[in-house]
Order: sequence, then structure tokens, then C-alpha cells
Amino acid sequence: MTGRGAVGLGVPVLVAALLLGGCGTPRSGDLGPAPTAPPPSAAPTERPEPTPTRAVEPTPPPPTNRPPSPSTAASTGTRRPDPVTIELWYVRAGLLVPTRRTRPATVATSRLALTELAAGPSPAEAATGMTTVLPAGVEVTRIADGVATLRLPSVGDPATRRLREAQVVWTLTQFPSVRQVRLDDAAPVDRTDYADLLPPIVVTGPIPGERVFAPLVVTGTATVFEATVSVRVLDAAGREVATGFGTASCGSGCRGGYRVVVGWRAVREQKGTVEVYEVSAENGTRINTMAVPVVLAPRD
Repeated sequence: MTGRGAVGLGVPVLVAALLLGGCGTPRSGDLGPAPTAPPPSAAPTERPEPTPTRAVEPTPPPPTNRPPSPSTAASTGTRRPDPVTIELWYVRAGLLVPTRRTRPATVATSRLALTELAAGPSPAEAATGMTTVLPAGVEVTRIADGVATLRLPSVGDPATRRLREAQVVWTLTQFPSVRQVRLDDAAPVDRTDYADLLPPIVVTGPIPGERVFAPLVVTGTATVFEATVSVRVLDAAGREVATGFGTASCGSGCRGGYRVVVGWRAVREQKGTVEVYEVSAENGTRINTMAVPVVLAPRD
């Protein structure tokens, strides 16, 4: 075969070789086969950790002869829920006065509040004259649109009936989910319907029997002359160890909040009394006094 014939034959052979070679390993820059979606049962190998939520009530642990070790609790990422502090409104000399309770957290805070309200005051609270007129067994049957519904047992005395209603209304409306209370299918009521049952000076802190330190912050509400609220602290012997005064956020004829800070020199731990009062505009004497028994404690 001549050289020209060899050249003419070589071109088809070279083209066929290149085409056959393309069926093998893809060349550089070839996109290859199109990706396919994983089957529905396939799960991604990595996913973001879910945000942990705080349990409202702890799950009871399984029976065991010994408590779980701290390392075990830490590895599960769980912890006991924080306790809840609720405000209770008791009766003292025919008027409403507040105190507080700290209990384990629960989703049924309204039930907890009414149960504690019916249980009555602590010994320290009872010593100040606090009592309750709410019987046991009263429960909220429904909370919807900011209204709590319940029924109260009948009572013959209208004044006692109204105090019972006031205790329930002022206690339940501390919760954000309750703005009003419907009692026995009547029209809903709120705190303003029983505001006349508050004394001129209300002390929300400290509470009876509380162990307090200096400086002490005394809080509450008042409707007093020129909005001036006075405070003094007495030791176990009745000696005055601290005094102070503050101004409520509203003057005479309206109720406003107050906050007074008082301090005293170091004392041994002993019983004491915090008195919150109004100074009479007529003769300068102490009037509308609210006395709160406490324990004066030295600062560690």
C-alpha cells in the first residue's frame, strides 16, 4: 500500500479509537451521571441539635435502692424545675393582706394557689391575726380568654361571702392568664371590685416570719397623706434599730406603690418587728400601722 493510502486509512481508525475511548473513564471536566435523590427512608448523616426545653414537671425516676449519681443526671441534660413563688391574700381584721409561699413548680398554679389559700396561714402569719375564710376543695373549672371560672360554697353572712370572693379574686389575678374571675355564673369581676377591702397600707415584703438582713427593702402599696410612708425596725426588746421613709407613687385619695430601704448596725440573730405606718397630719402620731414579725439576722 502506498503512503497516501496509509494516511487515508489512518484517519477513520483514529476517530474510531477516540470514540471507543470515550466509553471508558470520563475525561477531565466531564460532569458524569446526574445525582439522584436519596430514597425516602434515608436520613441525613448530620442534623442540628434540637433546642432543649425545660420540663414543667420532672418525670419520676424508676425504683432504685440508691439515688442516681450526679454524672448520670448531667449526662441526660435534665434538671429539676425551679420552684414557684405565689402570692396569697388572707384576711386580717376584716381586710385583705398578702403573704407568699414558695412551692415546687406545677402547671396547675391556680389549683396550687387555692389549695394553699384554703390551708390557712402559717403560725407566724396567724400570730399577726391573719386567717382565711375559703374552705378546702374550691377549684377553677375553666380558664379562657383571661377569665377563670369557679363556684364557691354558699355562706350566710354577706360580709364573709364578699371576703371569700376577694381572697379568690386577688389571689388568682396575680397570674398572667387570669384578668378576671367568674363566680357562680355571675358577671366576671377583678381586683377593682374589692379594692375597698384593702387597708390604707399594704406590706408585700417582708412577709411574717421572714429572716431579713440589712439593708432591708420594704415594699407594698399605700393610700396615705401626701403619699409618705414611714418604716421603723424594732429588735426583740422593742428598741428602735432603724428608721426610714419613702413616697408612694400616688398621693392622698389614690393607691400607689412604695419602696423603702432601711439599714441597721450589726446585731445578733433575734426576733424583731418591721412597722410600716403613716404619720398623722393632725398630731404626728403613728396611724394605720402594719406590723410584720421577722427574724433579724446578721449579714454573713
